Parts: sequence; structure tokens; C-alpha cells
Amino acid sequence: MILQIGEKVLVIHRQLFERDAKRHFIGTVEQCEGSLARVKGYLFALDATSNEFVKRPSLRTRIIAMDDAAVIVNVLPDNVQIEKVAYSHESGGDTLVTDGSEWRLDLTHL
Repeated sequence: MILQIGEKVLVIHRQLFERDAKRHFIGTVEQCEGSLARVKGYLFALDATSNEFVKRPSLRTRIIAMDDAAVIVNVLPDNVQIEKVAYSHESGGDTLVTDGSEWRLDLTHL
């Protein structure tokens, strides 16, 4: 497995159909085995009424198949504070992810 325990990841679940829910998962890798990773973190889902990603408040643990073509995995810097991650939407239509520090990730193209 190319991921290491303790690494932080942003997992984007690709939409296979136009009406599929837009979901992202941000968390810390707890365990890896083969192509599977156990990740503990937070789900962000697109709210259709506001067209913004909303963080679900409960901490979750997910098993993610890293060899699944339906997921895009971004490895985040070590200093990202998972519990503080939030999405922001810029006036030009850009979608950014940040933890309130200098770190930010532009997800506009996704």
C-alpha cells in the first residue's frame, strides 16, 4: 500500500451518474491492508439547496478501496488539522478546502 498510517487524505467519490450525491471524505489513515485503507474523519456532502459542501458533525470510520476507479485520493500535508477543515466558495465560482491556516486546496476542477 502506498499510503502510510497517520497520513491525511481527502477522498473524492466520483459521480457515476448526474444525480449521484457529491461526497468527499477527509480523514487520517489508521490502517492499510492490500488496496484497502481504514480512514477516520469527516464526511462532506453537497447541499443541493445552497450548492455548498456541508460537514457532517459526527466522526466516522470508513474502509476505502484505493484501487476503485470511483475514488480520487489526495494526500494532504501533515500539518492539516482535520477537525478544522471547511469548504469555502469564492465569488468567481472556485471551491477551496482549508483548515483556516495558510493551507488550501483548490477543488474547482473536481
